[in-house]
Amino acid sequence: QVQLVESGGGLVQPGGSLRLSCAASGSIFSINAMVWYRQAPGKQRELVAGITSRALTNYADSVKGRFTISRDNAKNTVYLQMNSLKPEDTAVYYCNALVVTTNLYQHNYWGQGTQVTVSS
Repeated sequence: QVQLVESGGGLVQPGGSLRLSCAASGSIFSINAMVWYRQAPGKQRELVAGITSRALTNYADSVKGRFTISRDNAKNTVYLQMNSLKPEDTAVYYCNALVVTTNLYQHNYWGQGTQVTVSS
């Protein structure tokens, strides 16, 4: 019913920047929270940043001051601007959205993930 498609990952040198996008499509009535998670090899998935429908945000301590989450409600899209990237930011980044579908039920959806590699 609803698909989340991430884009923008890739290979970047330490200190560089990337911008991730996650576009939601399908039977959407509204989208509540949109969240970015990441999972590094051998580690548990962790929350990176989240944003509510009213643009309230929260960040993991490890990315505060370096990453910025934003959303375009008209496009059903959430962004993650990542600056001053470090090797420890290397992970698969996943988009998550709490979506109210057109039948007025709320569901939790995940994207397929996009790889971010920070290396010289």
